[in-house]
Amino acid sequence: MRIAVLRLGHRPQRDQRITTHVGLTARALGAEGMLLTSNDTGIKKSIESVTEVWGGSFYVKCGVSWKSEIAKWKEDRGRVCHLTMYGVNLPDVIHEIVDADKLLLVVGAEKVPPDIYDLADWNVAVGNQPHSEVAALAVMLDRLNSLRGTDVLRAGFGGKLEIVPLPRGKRVLER
Repeated sequence: MRIAVLRLGHRPQRDQRITTHVGLTARALGAEGMLLTSNDTGIKKSIESVTEVWGGSFYVKCGVSWKSEIAKWKEDRGRVCHLTMYGVNLPDVIHEIVDADKLLLVVGAEKVPPDIYDLADWNVAVGNQPHSEVAALAVMLDRLNSLRGTDVLRAGFGGKLEIVPLPRGKRVLER
């Protein structure tokens, strides 16, 4: 399964840290890239820097049109899942979503345009209470990976730095 994240909206003064965390979470939990509607190259550089040091391949594309990206994704037989607290509960649809070969996960920052609800194949609630889009993305990716039998939590990324899991203390290998 190919997975990318479309980050809708991004207020540079307010959302820079959260948007960075959306990208880092997507990267660490198996997504191939993030599409950002804002043209914030600082986010792109920050995430690319992490990818360079810690390994793996993850892209960030800034200044995209969300409508165009969704249309392109669907033209290429991809499916779209909008993560929102107003959608169908995740446990009720996860078994449909996991069968998608190509999945675009949409997460908002500011008010989500109403068209998103119609364009998405699924509007999915990771809980019906207000919480972080980072948490919703992490839970969604974890559930998808678990159902697919993929253990991204133990995956190596082949980077310049690698953490050695220990019961106590810290150890980082430099390659």
